[in-house]
Amino acid sequence: MTSSQAPPPAPMDSSIAADGKDGGRQATADGLSRLLADSYTLYLKTHNYHWNVTGPMFPSLHLLFETQYLELAVAGDLIAERIRALDQPAPASYGEFARRTAIDEDDDQPDATEMVRRLVAGQHAVIRTAKAVFPAVEQAHDEPTADLLTQRIQAHEKAAWMLRSVLA
Repeated sequence: MTSSQAPPPAPMDSSIAADGKDGGRQATADGLSRLLADSYTLYLKTHNYHWNVTGPMFPSLHLLFETQYLELAVAGDLIAERIRALDQPAPASYGEFARRTAIDEDDDQPDATEMVRRLVAGQHAVIRTAKAVFPAVEQAHDEPTADLLTQRIQAHEKAAWMLRSVLA
């Protein structure tokens, strides 16, 4: 390393310090809990639409929605396990998810086109939530969580693209 290069960032402290400071774990876990709530709420919405879609695009939408809700189910597990790796409890009830999510629950039965529009909005909401966690993650030098967030953003951007293509 030359004198003009900055030293690499310190790795995330994997232990909780004796002085009670958590090295950013709580802020990161709180953000991930919001991401988990959004992911799970979007999972439920997508699964609902998979079951209830009707109309001429039924076969293709039924399959697209299934592909997306299955991916969301796996994502939920990865996010919850990352929260646990930060030594924090993962939210795991409808009530906890409802308090944390930015995605509205449906109170009606939309047609197929409206289902797709709402899922696009849900994908975008999850992307915004994931991006909002980055400041805490960067401050904590938490590369594993940064990697998870990047993967989640990429997956949701692709899902939103697929859905927007149906509306084109």
